[in-house]
Amino acid sequence: MVNRIFSIGTAFAVGAALFFACSSNAIADDSMAKKDVKFVNDAADGGMAEVAASKMAVDKATDPEIKNFAQKMVDDHSKANDELKATAEKKGITVSTALSSSHQKMVDKLSAQAGSDFDKLYVKDMVSDHKDAVDLFKKEAQNGEDPDLKAWAAQTLPTLQEHLMMIQDIHKRMK
Repeated sequence: MVNRIFSIGTAFAVGAALFFACSSNAIADDSMAKKDVKFVNDAADGGMAEVAASKMAVDKATDPEIKNFAQKMVDDHSKANDELKATAEKKGITVSTALSSSHQKMVDKLSAQAGSDFDKLYVKDMVSDHKDAVDLFKKEAQNGEDPDLKAWAAQTLPTLQEHLMMIQDIHKRMK
């Protein structure tokens, strides 16, 4: 009887240990998945904001170089947004179609500007947004958990780095 109680107790303890071990792995897996979901949401938000701001710049910018850059942003970021959305949908991640409040404020502020004031603010915002995007995509390419998202981030990163260099050159020229 003592052996039987001991073995039931041992079985319970082993079962409990396995349960908690599996539960903690599940929590770790969930938190890793959350990083990838956060990347998708942040990348989509940034991409949509750049397209919205750049569509305005195609129409409102006074500097032809800024207009050309803005059209490139519309083309490149629209393509990247479509790729991200397709990849996310395969993963069961719903991508928001609304801008975050901070990006919406940026777009609203831009829409209130005209002439050289618009050009200056657009360039300033594009420098800042592309620095953030490069950092975001580097982190995902290096530390992402989902292999498809990680690969997409790594594949997209050189284009974002090119955009950053282009807008920094325009910014330097404007000073």
